[in-house]
Amino acid sequence: MTWLVPLLVLVPLLGAAVALGLLRHQKLQRAITVVVLVVALAVAATLMVLVDRHGTIVVQVGGWDAPYGISLVVDRLSALLLTVSASVLLLVLLFSIGQGLAADDEDAPVTIFYPTYLVLAAGVLDSFIAGDLFNLYVAFEMLLVASYVLITLGGSEQRVRAGTTYIVTSLIASAIFLAAIGLVYGATGTVNIAQISERVADLPEHVQLLLHTMLLIGFGIKAAVFPLAFWLPDSYPTAPAPVTAVFAGLLTKVGIYAIIRLETVIFPRPQLNEVLLVVAALTMVVGVLGAVSQTDVKRLLSFTLISHIGFMVMGVGLGTVAGTAAAVFYTVHHIVVQTTLFLVSGLMERVGGTTSTRSLGGLLKAAPLLAALYLIPAFNLGGIPPFSGFIGKLGLFRAAAEDGSPMAYVTIGAGVVTSLLTLYALMRVWDAAFWRPKPAAEAAAPHATSAEPHAHLRSPEPAPLTVSEETGEAYHPGGSVTVTDAPHATRASSPTTGASEAIGEAPEKVRLPRMLVGVTTIAVLGSVALTVVAGPLYGYATRAAESLESPDRYVQAVLGGGR
Repeated sequence: MTWLVPLLVLVPLLGAAVALGLLRHQKLQRAITVVVLVVALAVAATLMVLVDRHGTIVVQVGGWDAPYGISLVVDRLSALLLTVSASVLLLVLLFSIGQGLAADDEDAPVTIFYPTYLVLAAGVLDSFIAGDLFNLYVAFEMLLVASYVLITLGGSEQRVRAGTTYIVTSLIASAIFLAAIGLVYGATGTVNIAQISERVADLPEHVQLLLHTMLLIGFGIKAAVFPLAFWLPDSYPTAPAPVTAVFAGLLTKVGIYAIIRLETVIFPRPQLNEVLLVVAALTMVVGVLGAVSQTDVKRLLSFTLISHIGFMVMGVGLGTVAGTAAAVFYTVHHIVVQTTLFLVSGLMERVGGTTSTRSLGGLLKAAPLLAALYLIPAFNLGGIPPFSGFIGKLGLFRAAAEDGSPMAYVTIGAGVVTSLLTLYALMRVWDAAFWRPKPAAEAAAPHATSAEPHAHLRSPEPAPLTVSEETGEAYHPGGSVTVTDAPHATRASSPTTGASEAIGEAPEKVRLPRMLVGVTTIAVLGSVALTVVAGPLYGYATRAAESLESPDRYVQAVLGGGR
């Protein structure tokens, strides 16, 4: 079944090429993108089962044996992240279709959304199967190009400014990574990960430290660890809700995956473990303090994203099977839950016209289902039992306690503080946006200003959306469709007056498009399902960690052709 592995990259790239040729046929673009991601998910799930049963699968591209050719490697860690990533990519795509990021408007600049999204998918999936550092670099560059297009979608001043910050930071990370690759090749004569693992132990200690540090800095910027995460809160919140969701869920996890691979295969010795624990503690605390100080939901979630990256780094820094297993489990949990929360924030913005907690209010009455959709993943991210967030953190704390070092106990303390402050910050959003009434000043202005003043993708001043009582779909009375993140959705016409009442006038209930609610509900149920299958999932993560802690298995599979 080795032929399945290249499909993970080839199918999305071919789909992107076809979609690009169909710019004036967005329905076909949409169908092609959905089919491609369904195929990618099926392939990833199949590989996850095969790898768990039969061991690592290796493909030598072009028939060139390693280390001369390009190796594509799928082990338990790769297969698990491939499956979760493909699921998230598909769900976010369906949300974007429901939101109307690529509506049927021939003059819209977002006709490039679908092909760009598929290139992003190819970059994410290629990152998880890359068997050499240069192929990993190529995957990162695919991500960079596609993500810059998506983050600036619509061309508003705010998005271009945020996109500039994002791409400059990413280019610096890429330059550091590329320089590190050159140094690794100069020192070991190869860029194949398995062969580097064999040869790096023969290098002088200071050379190992230099190479290790440069790679860790490059990956740390991608993963958004402290103090390299300054770019994220100003970049992610400006993008449309689906784009922000997929960025938050997946792009930083590519960096985490690279760090896990670096610390377990390339440099398995505990050379920088103490440093990683310090970075983990600082990332958790600084990130959550940033979250507590925010009044905008998207920025708050961006800071919680940074803080919870620290939990994953903590597991890696422990350098044990238990720590790595907990980090892998928590990575899966965080991909799903963080993506879900950003999708929910998109619905909040659609209903309330803003993501500012100073302007939101009364959403519990306006959209009761939305209140539940927010509360469940919020509890999960905060680590409330019995959700998967609690299980992952408990695994990390147990692994740290088994380590017993002073720094391990410091990270436990940082993790407890981070969990409590995360819950406080998320519940403060609940109180402001859902529980309290809408502020009087906002109620007097039905068309509340969005937290993102240039959120419109197509025209600077679109007409407000009206929600059909019969279909539940949003439409414009004038007939043209203008897509925004915050379209100032109005509630359904009153049965007594027939007039549409604005959200700012304390509506009793708002009906959102069924597809948006359906996809978000599936995402929330998926986050709950992680708790239901926590036992088997944690067992899978433990088996993946055991393989990672024995790098000889990886080397044997790639260079020896066996398992």
